Amino acid sequence: MKIIILFLSLLVVTPVSNDDAITWNEDKKLTWADFKAPPDSNSDAAALTASGITFGFTVKTSGSQIVDFSTTVSAQFYPHKSWYIKDKANPHVLAHEQLHFDITELYARQFRKELALLKVNRKIKAQMKALHSQINTALNERQQRYDLETNHSMNETAQQEWKTNITQELKQLESFQSL
Repeated sequence: MKIIILFLSLLVVTPVSNDDAITWNEDKKLTWADFKAPPDSNSDAAALTASGITFGFTVKTSGSQIVDFSTTVSAQFYPHKSWYIKDKANPHVLAHEQLHFDITELYARQFRKELALLKVNRKIKAQMKALHSQINTALNERQQRYDLETNHSMNETAQQEWKTNITQELKQLESFQSL
C-alpha cells in the first residue's frame, strides 16, 4: 500500500508561513501581544486579524484504488500578519478581533463536519479540495459581513448580536472543535 500526503492551506488575508501560527483554543483568547505586524498606515481600521483554515489530508491506496483517507483541519491565527494601532486598542476592539478568529474556528468545524460525511471513492481528493474551496469562500463572505454589519465593532448592538450568534453556532458544532 502507498500513502500519498497532500497539504493545502488557504488564508483569509494573505499566505504566510504558519510556523508561528496560533491554533484556535477555547481556553486561549487573543491578547494584543499576539498582534505582531506593524500597523497599516493606509487603513482606517484599529486592528486586523489574519486567520485561516489549514487543511491537510492523507490518502491510502492499494494498487490504483483509494482505500482510505484521513484529514487534519485547524483554525489558525497569524501573529506576524495581524496588527493593531495602540491608540485605538481597547478591550472592545480586541473582542471584535477575537470574534474574527472564532468565526474561523466555526468554519473549520463546519469543514470537519462535511469531511466526516465523505465516503472513500476515486474522486475523494477532488471532493475534499472542492469542499475546502467552498468553505473558504463562505468564511471570507462571513468575515466581510461581520465587519460590515458591526461597522468594524462600532455598532455595539450588532457586535453583541454577532457574539451571541457565533457562540451558539460554535456550541452546535462542539463535537467538531479543534483539539
